[in-house]
Amino acid sequence: MSNFKNKYTIQLFIAFASIYVIWGSTFFAISVALKGFPPFILSGFRFLIAGLLLFLWQKSKGQSSNSLINWKKNAIIGILILTGGTGLVAWGEQYVSSTEAAIAIATGPFWFIALDKKNWKNYFSNIPIVSGLIIGFIGLILFLKGSISSSNHDTSSTLRIIAFAVLALSSISWVAGSLYSKNNPADQSTFMNSAQQLISAGIASIAIASFKGEWASFHLTAIPLSSWFGLSFLIFFGSIVAYLSYIWLLEVKDPVLVSTHTYINPIVAVLVGWIIASEKIETSQLIGLFVILFGVLLTNAANYKLSKRTQVKIRKINVVLERISNPYKYITHY
Repeated sequence: MSNFKNKYTIQLFIAFASIYVIWGSTFFAISVALKGFPPFILSGFRFLIAGLLLFLWQKSKGQSSNSLINWKKNAIIGILILTGGTGLVAWGEQYVSSTEAAIAIATGPFWFIALDKKNWKNYFSNIPIVSGLIIGFIGLILFLKGSISSSNHDTSSTLRIIAFAVLALSSISWVAGSLYSKNNPADQSTFMNSAQQLISAGIASIAIASFKGEWASFHLTAIPLSSWFGLSFLIFFGSIVAYLSYIWLLEVKDPVLVSTHTYINPIVAVLVGWIIASEKIETSQLIGLFVILFGVLLTNAANYKLSKRTQVKIRKINVVLERISNPYKYITHY
């Protein structure tokens, strides 16, 4: 029994480390891969290869994949979440740093509230949520003000504004896909659904790359080794290891706890960009990040409910502390 608990604890640690560190590092991996791959060719290779590997793994286990309805649902989800949500991040990182992209994406939970129209009444009658939205908006203004006025880049302010607008669009696309997935679930295993989503997103990304003419300037022999490493990291770690860890954690842990990656990913991205690539970040950008994250925390405050067991433990601790601070109260008189 002890060995099982230890093994389970190790699995949890690895899974959380994956969604915290790996997903936080993918922003930098994208910036490295972009030195050799155009953005949508990069996304196409990333999703298609990862999806085919997962698909073949599921087929080897006898999983069915013949339902056209499930393919349609997963195609919509994959195109919105992955092609739109992640592919647009790759496009945006041509003009902003990986740390700036990660901070801009941290506003995702706000878009979820904005797009989840059927729950607006509940959201906007909740003081913490409304306060969180206001605070998050202030943080976003601080971040964008520091980003546009920053002197640590060579790209024109106009292109950077467009890039930040595209990053906001990527968050909206990710949230729209998530809401669609929630309301229109496919009736297959989670892993087969993920495989179909990745394959669909890969095909869509390659189609966009063709439409944009990215293949005309793309030459395999001109790709530096570092970009191949970046792509490999995105395929095997970002789209397989971290994503499967995320799916498993949703099955065994409280989704609210799993969603804490929302707070950790941008901080990891800032640290990775600073340590490895010496990316600079303005003080106002950093302040904006923490204000945004505080706003996100407030908007999710209603979801953070303690379990009954935890509440009992807290009450016991409070009793012990009260006994220590006021021992005379508990002296029995005969």
